[in-house]
Amino acid sequence: MVSLKFATIRFSWVRLKAIFLHLEFFIRRKINKHFKNKDVALLKNTDFVIIANNCFAGQVYKSFGLPYNTPFVGMFLYGPCYLKLLQDFKRYMNEELVFVEESVYKDREKTYPVAKLGDIELHFSHYNSEKEASEKWHRRRNRMLENFDLDNFYFIISDRERVDDEVIKDFHKLPFKNKLSFGAKTIDSLGAFEHVALFQAFKRKQTQALGGTKLFKISPLYFDFENWINEKEIRRTRFNY
Repeated sequence: MVSLKFATIRFSWVRLKAIFLHLEFFIRRKINKHFKNKDVALLKNTDFVIIANNCFAGQVYKSFGLPYNTPFVGMFLYGPCYLKLLQDFKRYMNEELVFVEESVYKDREKTYPVAKLGDIELHFSHYNSEKEASEKWHRRRNRMLENFDLDNFYFIISDRERVDDEVIKDFHKLPFKNKLSFGAKTIDSLGAFEHVALFQAFKRKQTQALGGTKLFKISPLYFDFENWINEKEIRRTRFNY
């Protein structure tokens, strides 16, 4: 009887704690949304390059009011293509951009331009035409290549578009200095300064990370982005699992 009562109290406490965490997450997210425009004065390093498999990169530069130092803006890559791109990054970035009629990935309707760098597919999901996608890709790629210093490149991956645990593990084996992954759950072989497991809202479990734009907006809840760019080290914040 005593053990049953203790178990009931414990369950109630765990449930209450989950509710408070959910409330805190909601409040912090609203506060961060209110202060969505970042202060570029906090950055000692403004020439950084963000490479991401989704819209995270573009949102960084937009929020800080900085020029797009990366061509990975308004687009996404499927996990296998993104990993292959990074495994031979400089070569692929010098490949000719060729637009194609069909994607090898058949899990969504093609309503936007799709192009290839060699055998790597790029999905320009926020572009209206091949002309627009091509012009912006080449302009931003050339800007990135002008100062090609991999020590000032920051690589990000999140578990969407066929990015599973194995892809993320292989991502962390890449020789780049600055890497960070996001996912809906922890990965045993990766620590909190390598992989960010996103907070699971009470009664609403997520199976994958948010899209890149939303992910960047809530990222201050998990790590100090400015510190990462300035000091090249991950400093975790409140929601550290």
